[in-house]
Amino acid sequence: MTKKFIEIEDVPKGYENRVKQNLSFKTGNFVWRCRFTTALDPSTINSDNLYVESETGAKMAAKFKYDDETMEIELEPLEPYAQDTDYYLHITTKVKSRGGQSLREPVQVKFRL
Repeated sequence: MTKKFIEIEDVPKGYENRVKQNLSFKTGNFVWRCRFTTALDPSTINSDNLYVESETGAKMAAKFKYDDETMEIELEPLEPYAQDTDYYLHITTKVKSRGGQSLREPVQVKFRL
C-alpha cells in the first residue's frame, strides 16, 4: 500500500496539530481517516455530516466505515479525485459523540492532489 501526502491549507485555528496528512492509496482513490478523542454516535456518520466537496461545490459520493475501537472514521470516495483540483474535507458539528456532544466548530480541510 502506497502512502501519499497532500498539501493541507486553511485548517481552523487550533486544529493545526490535529489534522494529519495521512492518506492511504486504495483502488485509485485516497481514503481519509479521521480519528476522534471520544466514541462517536454511528448514526451521525453520514454524507450530510462528513463529506468531500470539489472546488465546484459538488459533493463526492463516498462510503464510510467507523471503527469504534480506534474511534476512527474512514471516508473512501467512490470516484477518483482529479489531479490539480482543489477539494475540501468537511466535518460538520452534526457529527456527535455517543453522549450527544458536537464538535465546537466545523472542520474544513482544503487539499489538492
